[in-house]
Amino acid sequence: MSGSSGNVVGYKAVGTLTASDYKKLEPEVKALVEKQGNIRMLFDMSEFKWEKAEAWVSDLKFGSEFHNKIDKMAIVGDKSWEKWMTHLAKHLYARDAKYFKSAETDKAWAWLKE
Repeated sequence: MSGSSGNVVGYKAVGTLTASDYKKLEPEVKALVEKQGNIRMLFDMSEFKWEKAEAWVSDLKFGSEFHNKIDKMAIVGDKSWEKWMTHLAKHLYARDAKYFKSAETDKAWAWLKE
């Protein structure tokens, strides 16, 4: 699932991510970056299970390609490891990243739009 408004875009990871998921994500984000310039992204991990090993290279490639194009990334979820992922996101995926619990999704969107 995805949605966007101007330079703010949101994605929801459901189940296990695969390399083919990144093949869909990458062109969407690239098109948005080409149209809007730098973007802000919400990544809802509340229904995320894990990422297949085959997707790790695609994941790292995505981060390498878009790190300087993603100003803010809000990570939404309810697991402690998702909060920990926010620290990685600051180094791998976005210039700034912040964790929000699922009940705080509205706050996450507001932070992205600041």
